[in-house]
Amino acid sequence: MDKSSENKPNKNPQKHICAALLAHVDAGKTTLSEGILYTAGTIRQMGRVDNQNTFLDNDTIERDRGITVYSKQAVFDWEDTHVTLLDTPGHVDFSAEMERTLQVLDYAVLVVSGADGVQSHTETLWQLFERYDIPVFLFVNKMDQPGSGREKLMEELRRKLSDGCTDFGTDEQQRMEAAAMCEEDLLEDFLETGRVAEEEIRRLIWERKLFPCYFGSALRMEGVREFLQGFAYYTSEPVYGENFGARVYKITRDEQGNRLTHMKITGGALQVRQMLTGRCRQQDGSEEEKAQTWSEKVNQIRIYSGERYEAVSEAAAGTVCAVTGLGATYPGEGLGEEQESELPILEPVLTYQILLSKEWDAGRAMPLLRQLEEEEPELHIVWDEAVGEIHAQIMGEVQIDIIKQQLWDRYRMEVEFGTGSIVYKETIAEPVVGIGHFEPLRHYAEVHLLLEPGEAGSGLQFEAKCSEDILAKNWQRLIMTHLEERVHRGVLTGSAITDMKISVIAGRAHPKHTEGGDFRQATYRAVRQGLRGAVNVLLEPYYSFRLTVPTEQLGRAMTDVERMSGKLDSPDTQGGTAVLTGIAPVVTMREYQRDLAAYTSGKGHLSCQMYGYLPCHDAEDVILARGYDPDADLWQTADSVFCSHGSGYIVPWNEVPEHAHVEHEYSLNEEERRRRQEQEAYALMSAAERRRQGYVEDYALGEEEIRSILGRASGANRSEKKGWKRQRRRTVTAQNGPAKSTSGKKREKYLLVDGYNIVFAWDALKALAEDNIDAARDRLMDILCNYQAYCGMTLILVFDAYKVRGGIGQMIDYHNIHVVYTKEAETADQYIEKLAHQIGHDYDVTVATSDGVVQLIILGQGCKLWSARDFEAEIQRVEERIAHDTNRTY
Repeated sequence: MDKSSENKPNKNPQKHICAALLAHVDAGKTTLSEGILYTAGTIRQMGRVDNQNTFLDNDTIERDRGITVYSKQAVFDWEDTHVTLLDTPGHVDFSAEMERTLQVLDYAVLVVSGADGVQSHTETLWQLFERYDIPVFLFVNKMDQPGSGREKLMEELRRKLSDGCTDFGTDEQQRMEAAAMCEEDLLEDFLETGRVAEEEIRRLIWERKLFPCYFGSALRMEGVREFLQGFAYYTSEPVYGENFGARVYKITRDEQGNRLTHMKITGGALQVRQMLTGRCRQQDGSEEEKAQTWSEKVNQIRIYSGERYEAVSEAAAGTVCAVTGLGATYPGEGLGEEQESELPILEPVLTYQILLSKEWDAGRAMPLLRQLEEEEPELHIVWDEAVGEIHAQIMGEVQIDIIKQQLWDRYRMEVEFGTGSIVYKETIAEPVVGIGHFEPLRHYAEVHLLLEPGEAGSGLQFEAKCSEDILAKNWQRLIMTHLEERVHRGVLTGSAITDMKISVIAGRAHPKHTEGGDFRQATYRAVRQGLRGAVNVLLEPYYSFRLTVPTEQLGRAMTDVERMSGKLDSPDTQGGTAVLTGIAPVVTMREYQRDLAAYTSGKGHLSCQMYGYLPCHDAEDVILARGYDPDADLWQTADSVFCSHGSGYIVPWNEVPEHAHVEHEYSLNEEERRRRQEQEAYALMSAAERRRQGYVEDYALGEEEIRSILGRASGANRSEKKGWKRQRRRTVTAQNGPAKSTSGKKREKYLLVDGYNIVFAWDALKALAEDNIDAARDRLMDILCNYQAYCGMTLILVFDAYKVRGGIGQMIDYHNIHVVYTKEAETADQYIEKLAHQIGHDYDVTVATSDGVVQLIILGQGCKLWSARDFEAEIQRVEERIAHDTNRTY
């Protein structure tokens, strides 16, 4: 289902909407679902969580714990609208269960506690809605509790989520005025007629420009009916295609053990006895696995509502149903015309060894654990062949008790979990070519891959850049299949690799001796050979956190975060309470809740949400503790097999390029490689080691130049602030501890922008640069002038001049920003690295770049970092805010 193409709103009055309730924990989401179903007449009596009798939390585990663990489905009708309602978990440990439901939604209903406001998990949900392009209605719950001010909450929703958040409980004229502010044409019509058509409001909601907000108390049944009326009136059914398509989002088993494939029909219709086909999903680690397709017949179609279901003979487009008879489906799979969904953002960050009881062995337990794994997206089962151990990767410790209970209830399997550790990942800091050759007697394949670092959070991307004149298309497709089918391991700790683009750039097959399995071997070895020759980076998971403590405990809390290698925003104090937000490594913060409860006497509150993977704060210690030897890992060999005189022989990975049979056009600049390796080594050095090796003096900008930069910063930038309020941050660096303070004053903010890196990363500027690079550069300068005027930091934009013969370097003032053109033979990233090194610990410095090596070094200097993508989103956010403020003033 592609919202950008065919799925425009359907004007058919008999509409079918699929929606889900989503919230942070304890926002009252399950209570709201009870209120909705009761008001719609689906249930005769409202259940309560504390009474263990709610309609959708019907599993014993859920009722015993009082939390939603599994997403459940209910159906109801309201006026002309038939609604499939999905209730999802709010606890962070079960976020993956929540995320997979997003793949099938037409609309999301975000529940916010009026007592707690926008939490870190709420913001994570909002980012997921944006990624999956889901229109959102908001219900602010618990408005009966003290401190739940409507205007204050609306201001917070607009500030933290979107300016499009609009109170739909206001009168009609105010609602239309808010809608008119979303588009210039609508604003002009509104100023002339005083109205905005209701159909236009529906369109704005569908296009995620307007987000209706309703207020009430689900427990007291206040505002529930008004929300239902508004939801039914302002939603639009998508238009589906005529050909069959379906999106699988969940696998479960019923009480009789029947495997259920939960899916949404996204085109045509599904009928009982219909034959479906798909591609088998590959499991990690097996050398013998081959991509296969399956064909199976639908035995039964079920429409669930709570525990009960109705069996139907046909499911039309828009229907969410469960199907029996399919044994090879998996969450995220597309059937028929539907494409496979993107990989989920939320992933397990903790790993534990599963300890089996004496009655069970691994051979008997693994198939059953695999069954559970396919049903639980937050659970990853890993079989470590080298040591014969089973490991479980999970989201959080609450999940452990749930898994143990599930295994006992289903299979009478008693297990324990060993000591937990962190799920690390690995990436690379610069491009490298990997070569794999597999040529035992009567076999042949050679593969050349280009491995390039990607932006943080981008995962693995694969592309074929090889000409068909060099390697036939069918062989290239086979290489791509082998790249995608396996979890490739890094060479530092044996952790999975991520944030990398791998491209096929060359290869060769033999017209007589090549078989499909040959390219599997050559591809695996090429990836590994490239990693062995790369600058590798160890990554660890970070939490974004919100920490609330009594004001008198603020100093203790800030010290603790610094000790945990966290990075802090400036504290927000209200009355006797202080709120700290920031990011910190999972490994240092995972046990902090107990310490917090102890020193605040239970008054402190900590909420954490997965932030993403960043360079490990103690990489050397982790690598040493893991003791991983890439040469001893025979399952992930980097060596190649060549043939001479009728017999194969092993060539070590570092000698493979000399023996390769194929040449490729891509070559690495060895001088650039050495320079970047030195920079990487520098970033990992202690301050004392840097002084011993003389780096500090050689790496510094001149004092006169620094004074010039800082002196000029007090000029142009500051004269243009126009009263905009600053947002200051306190930064704690990963390697060097707390940032220096200057007589207790707040630190000045600086933003350093890598000019051409941004130009060629933003699509609009890149397209402009292809015609006129000067025009693209000037356009970026104008954009940043507007941004600086609103945000008020000192902004320094740096452009490369290293190819300009005789360039002496210069800084000019362009309106309210500074523009630097580097000297001959000096790149923008070198200049930014040096400047960040000089001022990073005395000022609040943020750097905008997507250069992988620069990102690593910048983090080591105590600076904050924006990728080009993050910076573009920030620019858009500020431009929207400026437009909103301008329209409001107008």
